[in-house]
Amino acid sequence: MQQPTLMNLKVLLPFEIFADKTGVSRIVAETREGSFGLLPHRLDCVAALAPGILTYQNEAEGEVFIAVDEGVLVKTGLDVLVSVRNAIGGTDLGQLHEAVEREFLNLNEREQGFRSVMARMESDFIRRLAEFHHE
Repeated sequence: MQQPTLMNLKVLLPFEIFADKTGVSRIVAETREGSFGLLPHRLDCVAALAPGILTYQNEAEGEVFIAVDEGVLVKTGLDVLVSVRNAIGGTDLGQLHEAVEREFLNLNEREQGFRSVMARMESDFIRRLAEFHHE
């Protein structure tokens, strides 16, 4: 009897490897369009991840949940790389959902406010530069 083929999962943060798992039988990730699952024989793909819960299952740990910030998931063959800005591990799914809302979604709101201010400053600078150029 042939052994089932299993995936390798790496969760990468900007400055460290958060998780490096082998023997992964399934992965569930969240995108802006909703959740999707990965099995070992799924075609290669790339997905933009939304802040949410990444779930994976392997024989050693069972079902594991990780709260992840936005990022990218890349599946190439049996290797799945998840690159995110931040991740939080834990066993209590309720606490992880709260962490996503508290840590990742609020940060995105602050970033949007910052980007809005920067866009106004840039447009004001360009307007003044144009006025200066016409004088």
